[in-house]
Amino acid sequence: MPTISMFYGILIRMFFKDTDKHNLPHIHAEYQGEVAVYSIPDGNLLAGKIPSRKEKLVIAWIEIHQEDLLANWELAVNGKVPFKIKGLDQ
Repeated sequence: MPTISMFYGILIRMFFKDTDKHNLPHIHAEYQGEVAVYSIPDGNLLAGKIPSRKEKLVIAWIEIHQEDLLANWELAVNGKVPFKIKGLDQ
């Protein structure tokens, strides 16, 4: 699962062909060993948990980069490497 972005200690990852567990486009956010899964279209939490202050950053980042994330999702589900996306601190 490649890391597509990093900011404020948060790793954002996207699985290749990860459509079995969550059918809709999503990302995995990891912070200090905790992992949460968020929907790309609306930023809703699908699974897991990270601290609320970090979660707010992830949701804002998803909103800012929604088009790039959806393009990455298409690459990932087709077995291609998604591209890197700038973090909030860059």
